[in-house]
Amino acid sequence: MLKTLEELITVIRQRKTSKAEESYTKKLLSDKNLSKEKLKEEMAELIEAVGEKKNQVHEAADVLYHLMVVLEANGIKIEDVMDELKKRQK
Repeated sequence: MLKTLEELITVIRQRKTSKAEESYTKKLLSDKNLSKEKLKEEMAELIEAVGEKKNQVHEAADVLYHLMVVLEANGIKIEDVMDELKKRQK
């Protein structure tokens, strides 16, 4: 399960330095405002999906992907986020 997230993070980091300009991920990484707007949009869609009890998993996956992109675009390492969560465990 977590392997899938690790693979996603690897792909996002590879896109950051790739020459693939047509990549959606590369486009988001290159435009921080666009990536933030997409995350907001996907979060709103997830909230709506939860309320309607449909497409919840699909929308949650979109939010996770866009969150990972926003973090990476802004130099925030998911490893640091995980360390912070670990510190909060009691």
